[in-house]
Amino acid sequence: MSKILTRDELQSRLKANPALVLLEALPEKYYRDGHLPGARHFPHDQARTLAPTMLPDQKVEIVVYCASRTCQNSHIAAKVLAQIGYRDVAVYAGGKQDWTEAGLSLEQEEQVREGAVAG
Repeated sequence: MSKILTRDELQSRLKANPALVLLEALPEKYYRDGHLPGARHFPHDQARTLAPTMLPDQKVEIVVYCASRTCQNSHIAAKVLAQIGYRDVAVYAGGKQDWTEAGLSLEQEEQVREGAVAG
């Protein structure tokens, strides 16, 4: 079972370890709509395939999150990572919901929205 982190623990780890890899385990649409600062898109159903190229160092500290406490995507991705040899994997169980409810901002992908009018 993966370690579970609180928001405060995640923020402390991000400050203490700039090499920490933060992964969002949701479909691309949700990642583009907004993700935790510095997070990489890592769909839980592609974890086994993506891990070797996205995460070549199995010793790197990894934190996976998804939408909220009830979302299981982060737990699924973390379990797969542990099964294939990653040694330092944790889950930020509160996910985007906990992050935004604390007043913290999300990053959004730069994209032209359909129907947007330039001003």
